[in-house]
Amino acid sequence: MGTFLLLMAEATAEAAHEGGFGLNTNILETNLINLAIIVTVLFIFGRKALGNTLKARQENIETAIKNAESRLAQAQTALETERKKLSEAKKEAETIKKAAQENAVKAKEAILAQAAVDVERMKATASADVSSERDKAIAQLRQKVVALALAKAESELKAGISQSTQEKLVDRSIALLGG
Repeated sequence: MGTFLLLMAEATAEAAHEGGFGLNTNILETNLINLAIIVTVLFIFGRKALGNTLKARQENIETAIKNAESRLAQAQTALETERKKLSEAKKEAETIKKAAQENAVKAKEAILAQAAVDVERMKATASADVSSERDKAIAQLRQKVVALALAKAESELKAGISQSTQEKLVDRSIALLGG
């Protein structure tokens, strides 16, 4: 196409030089034969080289498409596998969460039960301690009362018992003995 335009430009230049517009019909001067030979040679030999190049490119593109489709299939398979794993992991996490909640409730109940047992034990211990302290206080009071009674009795004995008191004491003792 570029050659044709070049020829047209030459023809126009010659026509302008001669004073008019026209076409050069001399085949030898316009190199149409040379152009036809070059175009034919390029068409015959270039077609095979161009065809082989295009065929190789087509094969490369087909191979690339097949590889891409294969990688797509692998990626989709991997995606499905990972989705399944994610689903399983979510289920396992939910199971673990439920088990942890149940364990927390059981631990809470066990702690509360143990606390109740400890409170009862402390109450019993406190009650026993109070009883023990009360018994000790009563025993101490008895000892003091006995000591005071003995001290009073000794002081009265030392001061002496009157005759009438002695007679009453003897009569009471006899009455107690049954006589």
